[in-house]
Amino acid sequence: MKIKTIAVDDEPFALELVSRFIRQTSFLSLEGKFDNAIDALAYINQHELDLVFLDIQMPDLTGMELARVVEGKRAGKKPKIIFTTAYHQFAIEGYKVDALDYLLKPFNYEEFLKACTKAYNLFADRSKAAESENPGFIFLKVEYQMVRVRLKDIVFVEAFKDYVKVYLHDKAAPLLSLTSLKNLEEILPVQGFMRIHRSFIISLDHIQSITRNTVNMGKITITVGDNYRDSFNLFVNKWYP
Repeated sequence: MKIKTIAVDDEPFALELVSRFIRQTSFLSLEGKFDNAIDALAYINQHELDLVFLDIQMPDLTGMELARVVEGKRAGKKPKIIFTTAYHQFAIEGYKVDALDYLLKPFNYEEFLKACTKAYNLFADRSKAAESENPGFIFLKVEYQMVRVRLKDIVFVEAFKDYVKVYLHDKAAPLLSLTSLKNLEEILPVQGFMRIHRSFIISLDHIQSITRNTVNMGKITITVGDNYRDSFNLFVNKWYP
């Protein structure tokens, strides 16, 4: 398991130190480093992150202000925060924004690793919980029986009147199931599937190619609907600079 993280600090030496510590830690992935909170916020809003190492005392936008913005705008998807600061008086305020930990400068690698281990244990517990909730298959009503379908076999799903067509990678013809696309959207795990059109849900694992407005699934190229463009753009931004 790799924890995606960024480092934010306006002091060059402190920023480089945290970045080096992140690179030394096998379960952390340094996705970026920023010398101001404004650029960091823009990055956070455009990318999926797990953890932010965040200085507090910075010009224009402080680390505490950034934490409050993240708390409000990305509820349910916000990254966890480990504050890095020379000012101990911010500790209580830090926990008010649900900070995972608080590293008081100057700190060494042992102290850094202890805070990171707390993050690792948190995300490991979340991962285990997600796996227990997602057994790797669903049951679909097909004609007069319930058919067991493995999630990894689903390529995409298409709405069809009162039914859905479920296209599988090893089947020539789709399964026709008496259910709604909305119902399947609630059942399928968000980590592996995305609704990109009022009539289509796609499997991220089976994407052949993408453009800014379309997704090729091998059998079909699907245009992204206007109502789903924002979430799709977040996904595309992982590959487009």
